[in-house]
Amino acid sequence: MKLELTKHHGLGNDFVVVFHPAVDDLPALARYLCDRRRGIGADGLLVGDGEPGHAARMVLYNADGSRAEMSGNGIRCFAQALAERRGNLDDQLIATDAGPRLVRLAAAEAADTLDISVDMGPVMAIAAPAGWHEIGCNPDRPVAHLSVGNPHTVVGVDDVSAVDLVALGSQVPCTNLELVEPGHDGTSIRMRVHERGAGVTEACGTGACASAWAAVSWGLVPASTREIMVHMDGGGAKVRLDDPVPGHVTLIGPTVFVAHVLVEVPDARFQQTPERQL
Repeated sequence: MKLELTKHHGLGNDFVVVFHPAVDDLPALARYLCDRRRGIGADGLLVGDGEPGHAARMVLYNADGSRAEMSGNGIRCFAQALAERRGNLDDQLIATDAGPRLVRLAAAEAADTLDISVDMGPVMAIAAPAGWHEIGCNPDRPVAHLSVGNPHTVVGVDDVSAVDLVALGSQVPCTNLELVEPGHDGTSIRMRVHERGAGVTEACGTGACASAWAAVSWGLVPASTREIMVHMDGGGAKVRLDDPVPGHVTLIGPTVFVAHVLVEVPDARFQQTPERQL
């Protein structure tokens, strides 16, 4: 069984994209393709299919095969792959498990790169993840439990590089954990992330949105700030607050095409279903 894939990354947060795969066990396919030693290697698998009234539907599987509601970098990678299939840079309304997301695309200086913005919807407070209170986080540290279509716990620290992010993140595997410190100017922050189902990644788009929102609420940046630069291990992304409507956030950043890949996967490992066309 052969699959035509593309690989992309947003600030080092990388994804494999496949449209209408004739595969029944998609979690197993994600684990197979995302394995960095035995597969192509990626933080997640993005599966595209048709959806009435939308440019497409995107479903995200993490590297461990778990299904996630949303990814800010992932949807930008998906939009780049979809734009290539459509042959244009028109706006895309993409259906996700977190609801529809409007994506706008623009050409960048490099031919393999697009500058993409996504209306990420509202940021909302949620309950603490299971096991959080057993961690014993310093009560003087600011903490925010937020949803950007998927769950996040954002923690303010003095130095994001001084925390054992792997150890801390593994204690709350059901959430995306962000550590945040103030930036070098009044409108930026520094963030590192441990993602659900993928571990430590170089960037997280929804995490950048949650972190920017938390930073304003904590006073790390002025309340009047409407655009925050979030510096991550893989680079910087912009988060606009109250854009396009009050309560919403917009994520803006580059997305890079890596490669076309033709993969022959062993039929015995995956049940096949009739092929679906986008």
